[in-house]
Amino acid sequence: MKREDVQKLDQLDNLSRFKHEFYTSPDTYYMDGNSLGLLSRRAENTLLTSLNDWKLHAIDGWTEGQQPWYYMSEKIGELTSPLVGAKPEEVISTGSISTNIHQLLATFYQPTGNRKKILADSLNFPSDIYALKSQLELHGYTPEEDLIQVQSSDGYTLKEEDIIEAMSDEVALLLLPSVLYRSGQLLDIKKITQAAHERNIIVGFDLAHSIGALPHKLHEWEVDFAVWCTYKYLNSGPGGVGGLFVHEKHLGRKPGLAGWFSSSKEKQFDMDHDLTPAETAGAFQIGTPHILSSAPLLGSLEIFHEAGIESLRTKSLKLTRLLMDLIKEHLVPYDFRIATPEAEERRGGHVSVTHPQAASICKALKNERVIPDFRAPNVIRLAPIALYVSFEDTYDVVLKLKDIMENNKHQQFSNHRGTIA
Repeated sequence: MKREDVQKLDQLDNLSRFKHEFYTSPDTYYMDGNSLGLLSRRAENTLLTSLNDWKLHAIDGWTEGQQPWYYMSEKIGELTSPLVGAKPEEVISTGSISTNIHQLLATFYQPTGNRKKILADSLNFPSDIYALKSQLELHGYTPEEDLIQVQSSDGYTLKEEDIIEAMSDEVALLLLPSVLYRSGQLLDIKKITQAAHERNIIVGFDLAHSIGALPHKLHEWEVDFAVWCTYKYLNSGPGGVGGLFVHEKHLGRKPGLAGWFSSSKEKQFDMDHDLTPAETAGAFQIGTPHILSSAPLLGSLEIFHEAGIESLRTKSLKLTRLLMDLIKEHLVPYDFRIATPEAEERRGGHVSVTHPQAASICKALKNERVIPDFRAPNVIRLAPIALYVSFEDTYDVVLKLKDIMENNKHQQFSNHRGTIA
């Protein structure tokens, strides 16, 4: 693969115009958008609009101004719904992944008799497992006995057959990632959901590493619930508000954790001490919306609607394919191994490579103005985000990585992660 080859790919890229929407640093290659997406000018503008509404309208900002706050969560939910293949009323912008998991487990985890176990996996992000364990303990169960974690045969990927085999008649609920953070493997959501429902198991997915990177069909697949963050591929900013999906067959159900904004909008300010839950996914909100963490999404999601999630997925697959091919061409002699599945239908939006000195290599990359992502103990994650990473950027990143290895530039850094990896 030569530079002129990737330059031709950029010339044919109809999404290249969106790169200028984002604030990028000169001579820097940002490959960490699967941890924190870049700021777009539109997200900045909608945040400033909410600040201005606060400045001009004070308390009346809830109903007046350019972006009234009272219905902002519902509006963002409606804008997000096409990205997850849902009806607008099935989606709400609220909370964080962890708080939304707690909310939905409190609602849907209803152990009865022998059916009390929760099915998860051994590769999920720790926060999800923390939530599952604490919910089991709140019900008087022990995680050691009642949390089933499907094991990986290689430490990076899972087999759907192993997940399905673990679906015993003791399992009440399962929660799995759509895309595994360590390897970028995309699970077969439809297959897993169908198998679980055949066994009367409630199904939930964490879409943190898939929303905004690839299309979903949560309603069609009849997933019971899903959660996600928005600060990765959706570019809402650090600590940006999360989101959740609840299938319409469950709407009207009383939330397990009721709160001020669980209420029907028409009834909320009646100040009644008996909750009348919203008939939409809005019922699964708890507290007052975080307006300044929500407002950037109004601008960011505009970009997704203009670009189209199918087009973004097509480019993303080409970028990750190019990245994997270049790694094979240039880096295999230096003990790099690709942990991400090769098949298009099996991978998300980032590529994971392993190396015994991954931490020091990541430090060397940052020294060369390449921003990667390290995951202990030996994973380097590289995310060529379709909205703001070009094919030539991807080419340059691999050449810089090759230069680091050829000249042992990583050896000047310790092979230990920083406080934040």
